[in-house]
Amino acid sequence: MKQRVRMLSGFNHNLKHKGKVYHIQTEDGGKDNPQIITHTFLGGVILDTVRQSYEDLLDRPEWHDALRARMKAQHLEEMRKLFSGAFESAAKGPFAK
Repeated sequence: MKQRVRMLSGFNHNLKHKGKVYHIQTEDGGKDNPQIITHTFLGGVILDTVRQSYEDLLDRPEWHDALRARMKAQHLEEMRKLFSGAFESAAKGPFAK
């Protein structure tokens, strides 16, 4: 019988930067689609998407722990990008609120 493995819950943060509220969301794509997906939103518009495979972790006995650490690192890196100003030009674009 195939063991059922559920996706890990992700990370979600609303972060204020220079008067605008951004939402950063990191998700697990699941064992059948082993990707960590992080989106940065402003007003419902996706400004950035980062995808990273975690197929290399699946053979490890404690792969869930390694996946959680990798998800956290990717989420924090996206937060750093936000606060370094990486999305400021996109935030001034036609869809910005």
